[in-house]
Amino acid sequence: MPVGGLAATRRGFLGRHLLIPLLIALAASAVLMAGNGDQWLADLFYRWEGGQWALKDSWWTSHVVHRGGKNLSTLAALLVMLALLRACFDTRWKPLRMPLLYLLLAVGLSTGMVALLKSMTQMDCPWDLQRYGGLRPFIGLFQPRPVMLGHAACFPAGHASAGYGWVALYFFALRMRPQWRWAALAVAVATGLVFGISQQLRGAHFLSHDVWSLAVSWTVAVLIYLLMFPPAKATPFKEEARA
Repeated sequence: MPVGGLAATRRGFLGRHLLIPLLIALAASAVLMAGNGDQWLADLFYRWEGGQWALKDSWWTSHVVHRGGKNLSTLAALLVMLALLRACFDTRWKPLRMPLLYLLLAVGLSTGMVALLKSMTQMDCPWDLQRYGGLRPFIGLFQPRPVMLGHAACFPAGHASAGYGWVALYFFALRMRPQWRWAALAVAVATGLVFGISQQLRGAHFLSHDVWSLAVSWTVAVLIYLLMFPPAKATPFKEEARA
């Protein structure tokens, strides 16, 4: 393919898979963070739970979804790792080597990036805020945080990234079975939603925290895909060209 054609393919891919999703995330953030949509939804949950975070220590939310979900994501990553090891030694699995390596890297780096951002953004969880029975005032993402409030680490949502990190399955399917890519994406997004909503019901996160967990995971997945499968290599299927 001519250089100009490759550049156009790359721009088109980035536009569809990166620019548009990021614009949607920014629009959602404007509604949730600047428009107080976060507080509106959290208020609704808080009132529904009787003016407290009644589900904070619920067996379903804290053990099944939170702890069990984390273990499930870890198990899935271990299975991918084992499959990759087999692909390295079994020639019949050779076509899976790079796609499996991509999947492992994308999931690991996206969850790692969310964890890194959590440690830097200094935002409190809803259950820590005075509005919801906590001790701290609300400090916005771009507001200076008083030293006396201490460290906070709730944005983006870490647990939701254990589900949203698997949006890389979309690109794994794009390489291996393009017709499965939307089903793969649906599984990852549904898992992230379950993890995220459960944490919101516990008072651990606002909805915007989950939006950016998904946005970070998707961005990492797109960029690693382009690094590992540039346009000349990233379009082996007719379906992929239309993705």
